[in-house]
Amino acid sequence: METTTTYFPTLKNVKAAATRLSDIAIVSPLAKNMRYSNHYGCNIMFKREDLQQVRSYKIRGAYNKMSTLNDTEVENGIVCASAGNHAQGVALSCKLLKVKGTIFMPSPTPNQKIEQVKMFGEDFINVVLVGDTFDDSYEVAKLECERLNKTFIHPFNDEKVIEGQATVGLEILSQSKEVIDFIFIPVGGGGLASGLSAMVKMMSPKTKIIGVEPEGAPSMSKSIEANKIIELKEIERFVDGAAVRRVGDKNFEICKQNLDAVVTVPEGKICQVILELYNKDAIVAEPAGALSLTALDAYAEKIKGKNVICLISGSNNDITRTPEIKERALLHANLKHYFLIKFPQRAGALREFVVKILGKDDDITHFEYTKKVNRENDVAVVGVQLKSPKDLEPLITKMKLHNFYGDYLNKKPDLFQFLV
Repeated sequence: METTTTYFPTLKNVKAAATRLSDIAIVSPLAKNMRYSNHYGCNIMFKREDLQQVRSYKIRGAYNKMSTLNDTEVENGIVCASAGNHAQGVALSCKLLKVKGTIFMPSPTPNQKIEQVKMFGEDFINVVLVGDTFDDSYEVAKLECERLNKTFIHPFNDEKVIEGQATVGLEILSQSKEVIDFIFIPVGGGGLASGLSAMVKMMSPKTKIIGVEPEGAPSMSKSIEANKIIELKEIERFVDGAAVRRVGDKNFEICKQNLDAVVTVPEGKICQVILELYNKDAIVAEPAGALSLTALDAYAEKIKGKNVICLISGSNNDITRTPEIKERALLHANLKHYFLIKFPQRAGALREFVVKILGKDDDITHFEYTKKVNRENDVAVVGVQLKSPKDLEPLITKMKLHNFYGDYLNKKPDLFQFLV
């Protein structure tokens, strides 16, 4: 009978990775957050990987992998596919190690991210925009590797990448002065989760490690639940740093053994946390960077009186996304609602809607006539922001009573496609 051996990073290899990274990645702060600690009645510390030079932990895995390439691999150059943090880590590694690299990015990638990659890599990298999604770029990148015999730098499913990310776990264990009860970490493809969990379970086996995924991309939780890797057909890509259809083979085997749980959190709640971190803690977190904190409500009773670490994994948040982040946060809080409103084709209909239908604290935040116009009514998409979620039912009741109500749009899956 054929047996297979599961790869686990060794302490020796992770310490070697830490040595390679000693002048490249900072030992990021592990500091208590008073607001979160007081709110949950426990000792909550933030591990601030968002403060790395490339503003995420991804430099650790990328540099560790590339610094172990042999002379032939260096001469041939490297290839990667990424729309974000991994691309920046690879680009900086190319410059520091003087390795030529080609970075494939999806065509819709925001210009700000493209410029960041070019800035870190300078003349050592070439950015190629191809396809509409990461998966499109990934396929082209793999073909490029085969055609030109280049080395592919995988964002998570690689032993040296895992060992690089595992240095975060080593740092946490050396920095914490208290016994660690819980660690909450974001999960995408599983590079960070597999590396960190391997070190923590080796040296602090009683520490519970909770992986956190976005609700729209639960690839790790679905795979662990099925005890095999599940490739998702469709995912919500908003949390771009953790939205993958398929986790890595190596990562899955480690995570299913080491993670005590993998929970999913709604994208709207992630947005609420992003805004709170910015407004109350002066921390800029990208959606994946806020994942760990978003899961705390689900563990509120279990973490009381405990020592808890939450990883802030990155801060590469494009400012142009702010309107969507605010929108999703309001929708999740049930304070923003969209309707199809039927306005009778007569003078004063809009004034009647504002005066008789809206409450004194309700605001119209969106108004757009649709192309669906019949003889009796003009139909408009109307966004209304409420002061309290309790105001929704009275609003709908008045709309129906006065024959303005057409449809409620918040539950429509394509809502953001025509609003944002």
